[in-house]
Amino acid sequence: MTAPVPATDEILVELVDQVAVVTLNRPQKLNSVTQEMSDALVEVAGWANDSDEVRVLVLTGAGERAFCAGSDIRSLDKYATPWDFRNREDYCDALRLLRKPVIAAVNGYAFGGGLETAMTCDIRLASTTASFAAPEIKLGWIGGGGMSTFLAHSIGASNAALMLMTGDPIDAERALAWGLVSELVAPDALLERAVELGRTIAARPPIAAETAKANLRAAYNLPQDAAIAYERDLQTVTFATDDAAEGRAAFAEKRPGVFHRR
Repeated sequence: MTAPVPATDEILVELVDQVAVVTLNRPQKLNSVTQEMSDALVEVAGWANDSDEVRVLVLTGAGERAFCAGSDIRSLDKYATPWDFRNREDYCDALRLLRKPVIAAVNGYAFGGGLETAMTCDIRLASTTASFAAPEIKLGWIGGGGMSTFLAHSIGASNAALMLMTGDPIDAERALAWGLVSELVAPDALLERAVELGRTIAARPPIAAETAKANLRAAYNLPQDAAIAYERDLQTVTFATDDAAEGRAAFAEKRPGVFHRR
């Protein structure tokens, strides 16, 4: 299976080994997302979930200035009513439903929906020139793609309140100190580092990697005793897979494992 032909040339997809590199390709508009782009991201997310050739996604933005500046504000006026806006098919929802590990390579502004997009990813790497903001309050509304819950879980309630209530940006160094991102990388090495990390994860047994993602999400939402019981159940499921048997055999034979998502 090859990478899908996206519905727009503003979403680019390249399959590098088993890592799908998805690029928001509207640099002249800071990679702000139109409904057409959102629809294409939904399509790409569905393809990635269904493809055995994809084990990891890397999400980034084209150009040096922006990862994503969120939704294209001018496109929001096309909704006839606030209820239509509420029920739109949203790119953050599609990305959040991805079962496979996702790495954000944040190469510039991650503002508004762009910050939400980055936070839907499992691992966030950032350029040393990146910056992050929840600026919706300056325009009279708040984020709706998980902004508050993701920020509270990532950086704590006080830091989240600072970002949500001022709308002002934080730089990459502060994002790292607060735990919003895992690593800072020089701008010209960011995508290479993200793909390298993607390859590392893609080499792991894929069912175990997808299960680890599901388990981590559950850990945020379940009481501790229930989370541990759920983890034990998932461990049992993964232990019974062919890939786990291959992992044990490879360990005993002192060779790399070959995993087939079975």
